[in-house]
Amino acid sequence: MPTYAKTKEALSKLTPEQYRVTQQSGTEMPGTGALLHNKEPGIYVDIVSGEPLFASSDKYESGCGWPSFTKPIEPANVAELNDASHGMIRTEVRSKHGDSHLGHVFPDGPRDRGGLRYCINSASLRFVHRDDMQAAGYGDYLDQVEDMR
Repeated sequence: MPTYAKTKEALSKLTPEQYRVTQQSGTEMPGTGALLHNKEPGIYVDIVSGEPLFASSDKYESGCGWPSFTKPIEPANVAELNDASHGMIRTEVRSKHGDSHLGHVFPDGPRDRGGLRYCINSASLRFVHRDDMQAAGYGDYLDQVEDMR
């Protein structure tokens, strides 16, 4: 099993926006994320640690302005924390091993798919196309990747 962790090298490769979002719990402007409209099959991993987070088959168009997913591909890699910032009570989503801020989870997702909406910043993610997953070390997740609904 691969080891996923935050490293100085990985942090040094982040753009200022990726650093602001993942390390300073920032939020990218709605509608601006590079992965918002991605419809390719594959998985989304933490931009810092590389740990697998979400599958394209669980991505859907929520209309919120950020990539939205119904569930994590590997629940053990996603930590959910209480967030009372900005005068709201929300559930923050962070990567377990990289400790990257990813976004928030809300209970207003598709009911037929569990009812959750993981609202995730593109800046916190790296997309690995299905065709590249085996070579990149994510072959164990191929059976969880389908074309988007």
